[in-house]
Amino acid sequence: MQQSLKLAALVLVLLVIHPVSADTANASLTVLKSPTCGCCVKWMDHLHDYGFTTVVEEPQDLADRKAQLGIGLRYRSCHTGISEDGYVFEGHVPSKFIRAFLAAPPKGSLGLSVPGMPVGSPGMEVGDRFMQYQVLLLNEDGSSEVYAEIVSAADQFGEEDQKTQASSE
Repeated sequence: MQQSLKLAALVLVLLVIHPVSADTANASLTVLKSPTCGCCVKWMDHLHDYGFTTVVEEPQDLADRKAQLGIGLRYRSCHTGISEDGYVFEGHVPSKFIRAFLAAPPKGSLGLSVPGMPVGSPGMEVGDRFMQYQVLLLNEDGSSEVYAEIVSAADQFGEEDQKTQASSE
């Protein structure tokens, strides 16, 4: 628990010290998904709303691609975003945390994951329902640690997200 609090504090400090650059604000992700998945499209809409661009790939064997990327079974969800630098964003990871991660990727990390499909996460909105969840930091050695605790819907969005969305409207 103390380690995850330290990591969360470090992320906040990095965001204050190292503001999001234009490169991370306008990042592009290649999204691996099934052709029939609707929540994947909604997650990509969330990314677009907050300044990301996406390119879609629909591989025949999505599970094999996830394994090749080093994403363990327990960390998987329905889609995978891959940054231009090769970092992975598995599942319904909010753009706020993708942007923070890309601004300062922790050494030895693969990316971030939101395992499963938590109700209320980006792309999984169901009215005003919300389920608390964690964003996990995936490490190259196959381990993970808590990157962020999402206890309310508002925790998914940061000041930069709100500015980006306002400028795109």
